[in-house]
Amino acid sequence: MKNKKLIILISVIFAIIFASIIILIYILPKKSSDPAANLESYRQNVDYSESIEKINNPDQGFYQPIYVKASQYGVSFNKNIIDNSTQLYHLRIDISEFSKAVNGVSDILLTEGMLSGLDELFTYIKQQGKNAIARFAYDPSFGGSSNKEPEPQIIYEHIKQVCNILNKYETTITAVEVGLIGPWGEMHTSSIANKTYITPIIETYLSCTNNLPILVRTPKMIYDYLGITISDIENYKIDKSSKAYRLGIYNDGYLGSETDLETYTDREKDISFLCKQTDHLPYGGEVVVPNSKLHDIQNCLPEMFQINLNYLNIKWHNEIINKWDNSNYNNACGNDEIYFGQTAFTYIENHMGYRFVLTDSVFEYSKKFDKLNVKLTLKNVGFGNLNKTKFAKLLFVDENGEVKFCKQVENFSGEQNINYSTELNLDNGKYEVYLCLYGEEVNGLTEYNLQFANKNIWNSTLKANKIGEINIQK
Repeated sequence: MKNKKLIILISVIFAIIFASIIILIYILPKKSSDPAANLESYRQNVDYSESIEKINNPDQGFYQPIYVKASQYGVSFNKNIIDNSTQLYHLRIDISEFSKAVNGVSDILLTEGMLSGLDELFTYIKQQGKNAIARFAYDPSFGGSSNKEPEPQIIYEHIKQVCNILNKYETTITAVEVGLIGPWGEMHTSSIANKTYITPIIETYLSCTNNLPILVRTPKMIYDYLGITISDIENYKIDKSSKAYRLGIYNDGYLGSETDLETYTDREKDISFLCKQTDHLPYGGEVVVPNSKLHDIQNCLPEMFQINLNYLNIKWHNEIINKWDNSNYNNACGNDEIYFGQTAFTYIENHMGYRFVLTDSVFEYSKKFDKLNVKLTLKNVGFGNLNKTKFAKLLFVDENGEVKFCKQVENFSGEQNINYSTELNLDNGKYEVYLCLYGEEVNGLTEYNLQFANKNIWNSTLKANKIGEINIQK
């Protein structure tokens, strides 16, 4: 009997001990297996306010035209036009000397001397950190002459020749305007300005380039290339895998009339179709016809946002540029209060292409300071989008201005929310953290860098945007 009672007592004691262990397991604090559970969040004290200063970001803005004369021996142009005030240049490359209709002898292939000169031209533009739109034409001096083109087969060969050069400068070249045909290379007023000749020219350009945007003069030229008509475009979408995904337009009749001087067949339908292309391709040209009401500031802005406007000619039309310079942005134009009272020119100049504003920056790290998570929020306030992916680096700069740590992170393609993670192996001290977004790296230096439109965060030496600080105290 005693043995039975002892067994029961021991069983009760074990049950109590087991129950106590279970309770302790659930009550006592547990070490999390989730590393993020030990991280603290710190919203960074940077300037999130939007600036209205002009930013010369790559591939956009008011461009300066440059006439380039090509000969058998090379090319010539005025280097003095290229300066710090302008990022984008429109190269009007005159290759008329290679057409029988101009030289009076024969259609000839581009020479090694000419191609070497063309290569040197783009090398120079790249060395200056500038971008270029390229348009070739057979119109002598870009003076407005018609029917100066060589035989089609020679045109195709010329395209193949120049594309061997163009493909080397994808970061430098913003777009290639097909041109070639008619006065100023605007693809009209010529006996070959029709589908029969233009479609093979487009195909040659697309087949001979890798990633460059190829722009034609009207949406109809795109429809002809695709083998459709305007009645087919409502639900038509070009697949990303297609060469035609790189096919857009340049508009040298911009805002001149309801059809933009016969650019559009049906403005609403054409623009609706084009928006599917201009969300990833450059769109721009020249504003024309000074007495048109379409380019009044209160009228033109909605379409500029819709069509993703990237670039315009600063020289044409000068009367319209002056009109924008002498009219103001106000609440009748939109609700961007920081621009109230600013000129229409300032508003348009600042919004062509992409314009990213940093609206939030949060750092996550633990007291061990061995890892950092960066969470950024951006707002694109520009008319257009970022059409070229940028490489990205995080830079950690000490109090002496020295970069102590550099971390390559995921590429940037214009996302609204960005998350980066990096290990940290830094000595105690305060570090400013910068995000460097760039097109390529040459001899250890980043080129074609992207600047956010915030006040007080751009470092011109680093060519990077300040996104916060971290004070390491291990």
